[in-house]
Amino acid sequence: MKHYKGLARRAVAAVGIAAALAVPAIGSAADDTIKIGYIDPLSGPFANVGDAGLKHFKYLAERINADGGILGKDVEIIGYDNKSSAQESLQILREAADEGVHYVTQGNGSHVGGALVDGVEKHNRRNPDNRMVFLNYAAVDPALTGEKCSFWHFRFDANSAMKLQAITDYVAEQEDIKKVFLINMDYSHGQAISRIAKEMLKEKRPDIEIVGDVLHPVGKVKDFSPYVSQIQSSGADTVISGNWGNDLSLLVKAGSQAGLDTDWYTYYAGGLGTPTALGKAGAGHVKMVTEWQENLVEDYDAPELREILEEFEQRYDGIEFYYLRIKTEMDMLQKAMEEAGSTEPLAVAQALEGMTMETPFGTVTMREQDHQLLQPLFISTFSEDYPKYDSEGTGIGWVMDAKLEAADTAVDSVCEMKRPSS
Repeated sequence: MKHYKGLARRAVAAVGIAAALAVPAIGSAADDTIKIGYIDPLSGPFANVGDAGLKHFKYLAERINADGGILGKDVEIIGYDNKSSAQESLQILREAADEGVHYVTQGNGSHVGGALVDGVEKHNRRNPDNRMVFLNYAAVDPALTGEKCSFWHFRFDANSAMKLQAITDYVAEQEDIKKVFLINMDYSHGQAISRIAKEMLKEKRPDIEIVGDVLHPVGKVKDFSPYVSQIQSSGADTVISGNWGNDLSLLVKAGSQAGLDTDWYTYYAGGLGTPTALGKAGAGHVKMVTEWQENLVEDYDAPELREILEEFEQRYDGIEFYYLRIKTEMDMLQKAMEEAGSTEPLAVAQALEGMTMETPFGTVTMREQDHQLLQPLFISTFSEDYPKYDSEGTGIGWVMDAKLEAADTAVDSVCEMKRPSS
């Protein structure tokens, strides 16, 4: 059970991945089932991240089905292990199409997201009677809703530029920040952060010095102490990183072990092992930008979310309800199907365009121009003085520092989308 403030700590349960989750169930669903193919790592260095995401989707699908499904149809989530490989993901996409999957979702790795955007586009051109829609819950390279945008792709996470806009707006107000070190994973996501962060900081705080800008291999670094030494030697007072999964947990753990005295501005420090790696050394020093953290249910009246997070964490001991955007994705997909009166991909995609929906934190909008979701974002700090919910049994939780309204997170897009005529 989830620990609340004032209760004894518990050890975080080890994350196990059932072999059955890694193998798609071929022919297991009836024709009246809405199949969603989940394409993410279920093995390898990011298996814990993929497993957590799959559990979110399965849990939320169960809630929808218990309430009658969508248009009388049950939702089935089929887990596919892509091993973090773009090539493997394209092979899975072909298999999923053959199995009657019309909706695929993915989030871990913009290199995979980019491959799936291209793959779905090509598939739909060749198979107009068997189209697919790609629902992206976490691949945040701005290009995916920019120059590489597609009618068949919808992103439910803020992209890197939007998150950096929030971070740099906040950083610009902190007069004690003088030297910033950038460390990111060496692929499109990390490269975008490196480029955009420097541009935004130069515009908003030209006095801040960028004292380091490092890109490291993805999922291959076991010992981040040499990188931490670079940060220490640079004299940085602040680190900005878009790392995720073990590449974030191992980085911040190495920093804690070395006594690195900097503040961290992150995208993904809120769960999946990172709070455990941070421990008390991270309290007051680690911040994140996100659409959600659990203590927001204390700041806003959100009884449904309180029920969901507590029920989810009781069911999956050791995994927190981390991805609110997965709930947003499932809610908007259901709303689009009901408004269209159909589960047919073109009709659903057209209903998703421009859709708005109310959440406990404000209105969210699927921007018609580029299919980028606009939603409120929050800056939060890892703190021992948290309202109710701690993180991963650490006795430390997240406290909101600032909120950016959905409209304030928007950045310009260069998307020139080609829409199907029929």
